Amino acid sequence: MYEECGKNPTVEGSLIPAIVPCKDYSQARGVVGKHYQLLKQVCPMLDRGEGQTKACCSQSQLLSLKSSLMLSQAVLLRCPSCAYNFAHIHCITTCSPEQSQVINITRTTMVNVSNTEKEAVVGYQAYISTSFSDASFKSCRNVRIPATGGYAIATMCGRYGATLCTAQRWLDFQGDSSNGLAPLDIDFRLISPEQAAGVPPGMIPYAGLALGCNETTPDGDKECSCQDCVESCPVVPPLDPPPGPFMIGDMDGAVVICLIVLSLLSLLYLGFLVAEFIHKRFKDKVTGMDKNANELDHNQKVNPKDVTWTDRASLVTQDFLGSLFQTWGRVMATHPLKVIAVCLLVVVALATGLMNIELTTDPVQLWSAPNSRARREKEFHDVHFSPFYRTNQLILTAPGRHGHVYDSLLFGKTNFSGLISKDLIMQLLELQQRIQATEFWSDELNNTATLKDVCYAPLNPKNPSLTDCAVNGLTQYFQNSVDNLNAKANMTELGVTKEVDWRDHFIYCVNSPLSFKDITALGLSCMADYGGPVFPFLAVGGYESKTNFTTAEAFILTFSLNNYPRTNPKFKVVEQWESRFLQIVQQYQNDPTTNFTFAYMAERSLEDEINRTTMEDIPIFMISYGVIFIYIAVALGEYSSFKRILVDSKILVGLGGILVVGCSVLASMGFYAWIGLPSSLVILQVVPFLVLAVGADNIFIFVLEYQRDVRQPGEQREEQIGRVLGRVAPSMLLCSLSESVCFFLGALSTMPAVKSFALYAALAVLMDFVLQMTAFVALLSLDARRQDANRCEVLCCCSVKIPRPSTPSQGVLLPFMRKYYAPVLLHPVSRIAIFLFSCVFCISIFLMFHVKVGLDQELAMPTDSYMLKYFEYLYKYFEVGVPTYFITTRGFNFSSVMGMNAVCSSVGCDQFSLTQKIQYATESYMAIPASSWVDDFIDWLNPRSKCCRIYTSGPNKGKFCPATESALKCLKPCMPFPNDGVLRPSVEEFNRFLPNFLNNRPDLQCPKGHLHWPTNLILYIYLSLSPASRFMAYHTPLSNSQEYTAALLRARELANNITEGMRKSQVTSHDFEVFPYTVTYVYYEQYVNIVYEGLVNISLCLLPTFVVCCILLGLDLRSGLLNLFTIVMITVDTVGVMTLWGIDYNAVSLINLVTAVGISVEFVSHMTRCFALSILPTKVQRAKEATANMGSAVFAGVAMTNLPGIIVLAFAKAQLIQIFFFRLNLVITLLGMAHGLIFLPVLLSFFGTTHTHTRSVS
Repeated sequence: MYEECGKNPTVEGSLIPAIVPCKDYSQARGVVGKHYQLLKQVCPMLDRGEGQTKACCSQSQLLSLKSSLMLSQAVLLRCPSCAYNFAHIHCITTCSPEQSQVINITRTTMVNVSNTEKEAVVGYQAYISTSFSDASFKSCRNVRIPATGGYAIATMCGRYGATLCTAQRWLDFQGDSSNGLAPLDIDFRLISPEQAAGVPPGMIPYAGLALGCNETTPDGDKECSCQDCVESCPVVPPLDPPPGPFMIGDMDGAVVICLIVLSLLSLLYLGFLVAEFIHKRFKDKVTGMDKNANELDHNQKVNPKDVTWTDRASLVTQDFLGSLFQTWGRVMATHPLKVIAVCLLVVVALATGLMNIELTTDPVQLWSAPNSRARREKEFHDVHFSPFYRTNQLILTAPGRHGHVYDSLLFGKTNFSGLISKDLIMQLLELQQRIQATEFWSDELNNTATLKDVCYAPLNPKNPSLTDCAVNGLTQYFQNSVDNLNAKANMTELGVTKEVDWRDHFIYCVNSPLSFKDITALGLSCMADYGGPVFPFLAVGGYESKTNFTTAEAFILTFSLNNYPRTNPKFKVVEQWESRFLQIVQQYQNDPTTNFTFAYMAERSLEDEINRTTMEDIPIFMISYGVIFIYIAVALGEYSSFKRILVDSKILVGLGGILVVGCSVLASMGFYAWIGLPSSLVILQVVPFLVLAVGADNIFIFVLEYQRDVRQPGEQREEQIGRVLGRVAPSMLLCSLSESVCFFLGALSTMPAVKSFALYAALAVLMDFVLQMTAFVALLSLDARRQDANRCEVLCCCSVKIPRPSTPSQGVLLPFMRKYYAPVLLHPVSRIAIFLFSCVFCISIFLMFHVKVGLDQELAMPTDSYMLKYFEYLYKYFEVGVPTYFITTRGFNFSSVMGMNAVCSSVGCDQFSLTQKIQYATESYMAIPASSWVDDFIDWLNPRSKCCRIYTSGPNKGKFCPATESALKCLKPCMPFPNDGVLRPSVEEFNRFLPNFLNNRPDLQCPKGHLHWPTNLILYIYLSLSPASRFMAYHTPLSNSQEYTAALLRARELANNITEGMRKSQVTSHDFEVFPYTVTYVYYEQYVNIVYEGLVNISLCLLPTFVVCCILLGLDLRSGLLNLFTIVMITVDTVGVMTLWGIDYNAVSLINLVTAVGISVEFVSHMTRCFALSILPTKVQRAKEATANMGSAVFAGVAMTNLPGIIVLAFAKAQLIQIFFFRLNLVITLLGMAHGLIFLPVLLSFFGTTHTHTRSVS
């Protein structure tokens, strides 16, 4: 073959001119001058020196070959040896002087060239040795496309893609004229040594030397990089294995710790009992006590020297607080109406702040601290690159439909699932077009808004049309055209003629999504109508293997929208569009003619569903409070006879107690609204419940103590109320102050939701105590007046004649506790319960080490939410995880050679550059390597491609010339050919051509450009220092919070390693940093440190319970320690039960655990104080008294107040409420009741204090 014979008349729809050679059996001609120089440039492997080189191609053929090679080399130039081998193959078949030994012409046609009939070659056989073809293919099979992270071979192997590509299939695609790139048909015959005998006479399979990808080229080009060549990869140290289980020796560390704790507790118990026994025996001898611990002389007085300073401090504290509250109570009871009026004025003044309350619903602001690393990184990304685009997505399936086998002319028999059918694709397209066509009036735009006003348009962001919007789905393989879907054509392959249709095009496109033209007779493009590729994992899901896309069980349709700050007017516009999107999808779902079963979501769905379920569950909380109110109103009454029920009932007192709780919550919320601290829906749900639990206990203690008290002779009603308040108010102060300080310290948390909850709860508990000491005392005084006058409650004008009993009613619970419960509990045999509780405590320590950390996003949804189905489909059908950006900050010089080498992954780059290290991570937790604009920019500048040239004539002479211009106008490349194949622009060239690269729309002539690097991704580079840049990769599929957290830690570990490596470069400032970013990190970062943060918060909450108890009991350290130990046990046991009941540890759990400390104080502190102040002689008797008197009040006021309300929460729709409020609060209440009413009395009977002053005579 020699010289060109014009265009191939048998090829239609070619993407490039299909110029074919003329049939010519003349001998090879010598090449000299420009002909030789061109041959040396295009086919250096044929160069034998000037005057010694012969070839079978003309200069025009070489120019056509050069132009054709440029298209492929644009993606292969990253690996010089691959590009060399690829050119070697086509140079041999086109220009080799031994051409007749390698090719066998099989088809020709007559053409007219300059009025001369010539025989043009339109098909031939090429005989290639498998040793050469296999080595050439091996050198190219791992070459990457930086823009996508995929393999270049996938675009050059037709229907087979990268996974199924072989040397034969690769070359077959090069010789297939139907692909729009090959000018004629070439039948590559790959001959192995065993098949040499079957070669036609005169044919010698070409067996030239193919370079390995890790070898330099004869031109001096360097070996390929690791990302493009496995053989070039250095030995990479393996990742550190995940931390194994905590072990001590050969045993589970948690088990060892539990055994040690149990042993220490047992030794402590035994040691203390032995010491007490010895001390008691010694004391009996001195004081004269009998074997039953009874004093022989009941009138014996204690020597003042025997009274310790702690006893004196306790007496002084109790006398001071008692007299203070007694006086206070008398004053409040004397002027009830004035007190209530003042309280109402204060509450109303504070509550008016609610008019300015700000509710935080954004999950980012709720759960991510403003100064957290993830939050700072998100803000950096959003400021420099704009917020991550918003996703609106459908995942559609068609279960029950039968698949079929399609016998394709090109691809053979292929299994198609029931989903991949023409009618369903048509329905998908109809739904997509319906969504795209939605319109609505926007007040923000003062115009009709459509998708183009808010969509993400990567190739035309400034003025997009509807077709510029990034909509990814299967229909994009047909450019959303019904005509393309219906297209059919007859095609002949290997003598067989068949019809090809949409199925052939689909098979081709899912394997070659970057193709501008398929290899079928249809000649359709695979690119989306907005100009970008649609990768199959973004269009379909649920396929059997990585390449069997036709067996997919799900369509994936994604609308990407621009994201805006919440203060931007367009934020409301985009939310409006998403609302319309949801309406259309829900209408389509309810249509009985719909053939799809599908799941869907909008970017706003998560927040909408959380807010919806919160509002729907408000009635549940209201019912819960109502049940508690009814219980309080009934339980507070002292019913002596049926006729006095309305006199002795406490409906108004119970209502008043509820109102006191409500007012304290309103006052707290109003105060913080005044000072600008935002609230949240969690606060609205939890704080009233908490304050009600705390406040009801105090109400019960106060009211029951008043009912059981007998008015002394000559004592006024107000004086009696003051005296009763003086007895119980110190205990109420102890609990309220402990809880309030506990919550104020909990506000030191870095989590915004926990911090705001703690602040609101602390002030609400404090306000509740203040209102109880004022308004509730006044209300009780008014109720006592009514009861003394025998007037009915509610019907205040009516009275009864039956007088009030002279002896106060003790109710049912107090006699039961005194007569039966306390004696049984504190029987010597029953007191072994302390050991059982210790065992449970140790088991809970073991379980605490195994509690799951995290919160799966499904749990935030109500049980009837459409998002639950979306999450199910997401985990089932998606084949890749979330996109992840590795972002570089200011301080790195990309324009220097050293800077480019530290980032890129092509030939000449550092083996441990930024993108190379991310490539190494694809062996574990990264699914797709990072796309690299630096690599694409270098390839774009390569003189062997047409991407970057300079005008050599015309008005634009000296300026950048795009690839779409004629080669005659742009004869000069932007960069000269490098001597070693490593092309690197100078700083001046870098800054000059980078804007052209960023504004260059990719096409067939130049597939590089800004397709993935729009100007909003790389900021303007000033003096070669980029403020920020980013490189996108993909995580492996992630399905739960534990995997998301692990991925975050791995990505940060990788980014830190990259940062340390790049800081060693001379072009890097000391504050330069690389960090990973994806939209999920800001939610899952909390789980990295939440265990430590939880320990700190709970420890800070426990501290005031000890300190306040000690102070208010007169520096009684032992009582404070026993109080603290019991609360710790309740908290630890709660975490243990969380493990058993499947309640994960997260920020919501932490809020409830902080609450648990507060509620535990109610169960424990009242009992401890009652025991400490008892004047009975022995600890067992004092424990019995505390159990009967205070235990009955605690049971009625805390346990029975909480339980009815908690049980109602089981009927809430929100899983979050069911799990973290119903289950967890039920656990807290039951454990608190068990420890407060069983464990603590036994503990006090063994280890409680023995006060000398209890037997003193003042």
